[in-house]
Formats: sequence, C-alpha cells, structure tokens
Amino acid sequence: MRTRTAEWFECKIRYEKTIDDGSMKKVTETYTVDALSFTEAEKRVTEEMSAYISGAFEVANISPASYSEIFFSDADDADKWYKAKLQFITIDEKTAKEKRTNVYYLVQGSSLKDALKNIEEVMGTTMVDYQIASIADTAVMDVFEFANSEKK
Repeated sequence: MRTRTAEWFECKIRYEKTIDDGSMKKVTETYTVDALSFTEAEKRVTEEMSAYISGAFEVANISPASYSEIFFSDADDADKWYKAKLQFITIDEKTAKEKRTNVYYLVQGSSLKDALKNIEEVMGTTMVDYQIASIADTAVMDVFEFANSEKK
C-alpha cells in the first residue's frame, strides 16, 4: 500500500469503442490525472490516452477532484476505484464538543471489502481518530500520476 497526495483532476474522455459484438459505440470514460491546472490536466490526459485509443477522441470534461490523496494497492487484481468519505474526530478544547471533519479519498481495491481493508491499513498507522462514513464505487477507469522525466 502506498499513498499519494497531489492536486487531482477527473477528466472525461469521449471516443468510439469497439464492443464485444464488433460494433462501434460512443463511450465516455473517467480518468484521474495529477496536474497543477486544467490546461496541464488536459495535456496529460491527452498524452496518456493517445497511447491506448486508436482514432479520434475528445476531452469532454475536466473537474477538480474532491479528494487530494489516493491510496494505491499493490495487489494485481485491484482494478477498481472507490471513493471513501472519512470523518476525522476532534474535541474542541474550549467547548468540549466533538467535531467531525469530512475528508475524501480515492482508494484502489479489487472489491468493496478490499478497499475497506486498504483504508484501515493506511489509517491504522495514524494517530487520528476517524470513522468511515461511506465507501462507493466510482466510474474512474485509471489514475495517471505525474512522472518526472529528466533528460539525460
């Protein structure tokens, strides 16, 4: 398990895909990219997807992700992405009241149960009191991290 904190953007790509019966169907798929701006997100997702899609495609939408941290799984069968809402619990020292702060994460896993295990594995190493408020399957197909390519 590893985590990565960055500025993430969800990009929707629209293209014609060959389906099982051999016919073409227009599909829209969601990908997450690590970028500093909308312009960089569009450039990065276009570069990444041009290697996978033959023919024309368009970037239909780009939006900032509601999460800033992603939990990556080391398992080979972890091919799904789940959005987790965690509540961090703190006590206000002045009023002695409990305060809950919602934080969202994107979690990789093979199933909902696996995603839950991955959250507990990462969060178990922290000293923060938390509660898992929800975990939901997402439409994210893949995550593209920034790769620093140094010229030699």
